[in-house]
Amino acid sequence: MKCPYCGFSESKVVDSRPADEGSIRRRRECLQCERRFTTYETVESLPMVVIKKDGSRQTFDRSKVLRGIQRSCEKRPVPVADMERMALEIEQELQNKLEREISTELVGEMVMDKLKKADEVAYVRFASVYRQFKDINTFMSELNKLLSEK
Repeated sequence: MKCPYCGFSESKVVDSRPADEGSIRRRRECLQCERRFTTYETVESLPMVVIKKDGSRQTFDRSKVLRGIQRSCEKRPVPVADMERMALEIEQELQNKLEREISTELVGEMVMDKLKKADEVAYVRFASVYRQFKDINTFMSELNKLLSEK
């Protein structure tokens, strides 16, 4: 690890502890100038590619999943921390599948599953956009499915 102060390429780890979302915080000391600095290490993951409905491909972006969840939970009693946790869990589940190419359908179904457990209104909002409800009948059939599951 290169020292940010003098540029020397060797340092020793003084302290190491877990940080946010699976990263590791390390306190280091330069072996030349003896100044201390902090580094954060994260596990490098292979990029996932999302195959969209039109066949185009795009790198997976958790922030897009989070935005969709936030939009559907707007003015609902769902804490921001829960929304962020849902997006993180979806990303982790997808990473654990070890598939580098995933469909938007899979991502959408995972989001709906999380929202159904968190807030039914947010779930219906997301489903109405995701499944592109064309009329009131398709909307009602989704609501009836939701009611029958209770």
